[in-house]
This record gives sequence, structure tokens and C-alpha cells, in this order.
Amino acid sequence: MYKLIAIDLDGTLLNSYGDVSDENKKAIENARKRDIEVVLTSGRMSDSVIAIADEVGANNFMIAGNGALIYDLKNKKTLYNQCIPKEKVLKIIKICEENSIYYTINTEKYILAKSLNYNLMYYYYENSKKKEDKKTRINIVEDVEKYICENDVGEITKITISDETEMIFKGITKKLKEIKGINILEVSNMSRKIINSGTEKNELRYFYTEITKENVDKFEALKKLAEYIGISTSEIVAIGDNINDLEMIEKSGLRNNNGKQCISR
Repeated sequence: MYKLIAIDLDGTLLNSYGDVSDENKKAIENARKRDIEVVLTSGRMSDSVIAIADEVGANNFMIAGNGALIYDLKNKKTLYNQCIPKEKVLKIIKICEENSIYYTINTEKYILAKSLNYNLMYYYYENSKKKEDKKTRINIVEDVEKYICENDVGEITKITISDETEMIFKGITKKLKEIKGINILEVSNMSRKIINSGTEKNELRYFYTEITKENVDKFEALKKLAEYIGISTSEIVAIGDNINDLEMIEKSGLRNNNGKQCISR
């Protein structure tokens, strides 16, 4: 019997408008009634994941920052922390600034950036539909490097890089790979988000990747959580739609009749 279901958010549990359907809420409720642990496992910052976990009732544990953090929701404590060291963050910022590439800094509590664009624009419009205590906090500053050096921003779970031009995007990721001790998510397709503003629907399309500390991924976090609650990884079902979900899907317990892992694309 499976004892834990790990669910990605964007593109999986959430639809393109950032909502959880009633059908998905009911499925989570049914799993919990069968004493199956439901764990939201996302690249998002902690507060954003916590808000959705509360909405759907998956409120024991959550994984944020693509596996950088495991959080015990009931006891309000961090169980696992693999965030990006400050010196690495500053190196990444320097390269992004020198090459005029858009980036965001994801802390435990808010997203730090110089302007609203790409994925951050999507979160901004998503906030308009949420109550104040459930909004993704966004902090726009003129000089990100200076702000980080002069303020206590807390743990940095990941950094995102975005651009509409594939050549520019690939060029910057190549330069960033020269920094040791970090992991850059390999991507080949454009991201697609829909912003629903009143009666208008606007589509955002851009190349996007995420940077975490080296050896951080969702499956590594799931292994740590499985050890903590006393289950095997073979008792985990993982559901996701993107490349950052691949490790946890391939290495989790659910398999099809041919003995292969079930992978959601």
C-alpha cells in the first residue's frame, strides 16, 4: 500500500490560472481519509506552498524550493535545509547583471527582484485573487545585490532565470554552470502561463530555469521525509509535469504493469 503522495503544484495540482479544482481537492480529501500522507512538493517559496497546503488540507508536511526545504506544518519547524550560500548567490547576481538577464531571488518568505516580469508577473496577478494572508510576497528593489548585503533576507532556496530569446537564455546558463556548488535545471521548452485579468486572457511565454544548491532535488527531500516519518521510498507516489519532477517520479514507488515508473508529462 502507498503511504505518501507527493504532488507538484504549477502545471499539476494547479491549473494554468493558479487554481486548485474541486475535483483535485476531493481527491486529496479521499487520500487523507485513507491515512495517506499528501505532501505538496514544489519549486515555490515556503509561504506560497503553505498557503495552498492549507487550502487543500495537506497540512502535515511540505517541500519547497525544489527540495531545498522540508517543513513540518503542524509543529512549525524546518526539518531539512539545503539553501544556496550567500557567496554563491552574489556570484549568480553578478553574472545576471553583467548580461542583463532577468532573475528573481526566492527566499523562505518572499521573492526579491528588480521588476515584475515573466513568472513573477504571473504570481503578481495570481495574488489579486487571494486573501492577504495567502498572497505570495513580492519585494521589488532597485539594487538586489545591495539589498541582500545590507538586509537579513533569510534563507535563499532558489534563483530563477528567464528570457524570451533562446540564444540569450542558453548563453547565460552556460556561464552560470561555471560556478561550482550549484545545480541548474536543464530545460528545452518554453514555459507558458496564462494571466486572467478581468475578461482578458494574456499568455506569457519564456525560457526559464531554476538554480539551487548542488545535489538539491525533490526526490532527495522526499527520501529525508520518508526517513523522518518511517516509510520506504517504495511507498511513495509522485505526481508532476516538468523536468524538476523527473527524479522524484522515476525513483518513487508507483510503477505500471510493465515494471516501469509512471511518469506524468
